[in-house]
Amino acid sequence: MKEANNFRKLLLAILLLNINIMIAQDKNTGSTNLNAHQQSMASICALSAIGNIQKLKTELNTGLDSGLSVNEIKEALVQLYAYCGFPRSLNAINAFMEVLEKRKADGITDLQGREASPINTANDKYSVGKETLQQLTGREEKGPKTGANAFAPVIDVFLKEHLFADIFSRDVLNYRQREFVTISILSAMSGVEPQLQAHISMGLNTGITEEQIIELSAIIEKQIGKEQAEIVKNVLEKVIQMNKKIN
Repeated sequence: MKEANNFRKLLLAILLLNINIMIAQDKNTGSTNLNAHQQSMASICALSAIGNIQKLKTELNTGLDSGLSVNEIKEALVQLYAYCGFPRSLNAINAFMEVLEKRKADGITDLQGREASPINTANDKYSVGKETLQQLTGREEKGPKTGANAFAPVIDVFLKEHLFADIFSRDVLNYRQREFVTISILSAMSGVEPQLQAHISMGLNTGITEEQIIELSAIIEKQIGKEQAEIVKNVLEKVIQMNKKIN
């Protein structure tokens, strides 16, 4: 009887150990891998940024099928204009409308998702945007303006009041999701390495992992091309090396 009890205890211990190992593996996988929503969002943003409408429609369908809400995709396509202009954003939004109309005609009911909450306009927008940017960079902005912000001060106002206040304050997507959208957009575009570097750094500050950026580069290679994917990996390596020097 005693031996049987000991044997049952041993089996229970082995079972608990295996469960703990499986849980740990699941956590590790979830912390580094892009889920289906993120993969679809990356493709949607990248294809929108370069204006490949035909492939975009395919990825919009894939994103909706994976469970992305209509409003999440809308937010990403609106945010798009801040980085590659109104024409790309409007073309992508019009393509999305066509996709939704076709799916509705086919009897598909898509998840609408929640609407953005009203933005508090009582606070000074420049201060709100400045605070948001400081949270994203992890650095307090001090001293006189430098670079482009000093040369053309109005661009600093537009960035703070519109991009980081008006757009980033909308709560359908959180800061991490918005940085992922931004990185996906910039990764698809040529000649924007300085901006990509800044946003990869901000993305890492919001919880995006280095492994996720590597996986994003694989999506960029598939959807855009190998050259752009290599740029993403090279810029990520620069950010990693800079962070090591700072720390």
